[in-house]
Amino acid sequence: MNKKTPYILLIPLVFLGILFIYGVINGLLQSLGYIPAFNLTNITLDYYIELFSNPTLLDSLKLSLKISIVSSLLSVILGIILTASLIYTGHTEGRVIQIIKLAILIPHTIVALFSISILSQNGLLARILYNLGFINSQGDFPLLLYTKHSFGIILGFIWKQVPFVAYFSLSLMSNINKTLGEASENLGASKLKSFFYITLPLSMPAIRKSFLIILTFSFGAYDLPFLLGATIPNALPVQSYIEFLHPDLLHRPYAMAMNGLILLISWTMAGIYYLVTKKKKDKGDAHERY
Repeated sequence: MNKKTPYILLIPLVFLGILFIYGVINGLLQSLGYIPAFNLTNITLDYYIELFSNPTLLDSLKLSLKISIVSSLLSVILGIILTASLIYTGHTEGRVIQIIKLAILIPHTIVALFSISILSQNGLLARILYNLGFINSQGDFPLLLYTKHSFGIILGFIWKQVPFVAYFSLSLMSNINKTLGEASENLGASKLKSFFYITLPLSMPAIRKSFLIILTFSFGAYDLPFLLGATIPNALPVQSYIEFLHPDLLHRPYAMAMNGLILLISWTMAGIYYLVTKKKKDKGDAHERY
């Protein structure tokens, strides 16, 4: 093989990387009010300042934080329960794992379609409850989609994120349970006590990482909030897109400022993820030296 072949194969990746970096820098410049095409050439933080003085935009920020935090916490809890049930029933390999992988691969737009088909007042669940006599009409079914409480969005993220948490932590928790967990059970500990005092604490690094990953993703996600959310308030990514499409092109810096805020919070979450990972790695290296 030619020595230049690896470098040639890297060209598409480098090109995409340059485009990504250019897009980020250009977006940040526009968020600071620098868009020469619109005769905006003065760099200013006014657009960011106005974000925090605009009640609509503050509501969007609060909604995005609520969706990401609530869905991520519930996904982690349910993911741990799912992982524990797979471990203690012996389903750590085979078809169950393939089903979990398939759930991870399903696009969020398909999840939104399934959510509408199942959870809406004209959906499958409402029809089943009506036919069984639990509700007098399909209109009596609780409104889960398109509400200001964002139940539908949170349920959609849980649908996607629970399998991810389970798959992310299953291998580690299974290995811990096979060694230390079984050892503790041989010494008289119950399976429940062994799980809460040994398997779960030792698996927390992987669980924390999965939590930060899904928290960051759900905060900046556009598709589920757009397809399943209420008209007012909008999640921050959706509100940013609305501002971007505003007929008055002078609103473009506001849209980019929202994107800049999403980017800043996402970088903060990524920084926390890095620090958590580094701290655990440093502790592990220290234990190995001693």
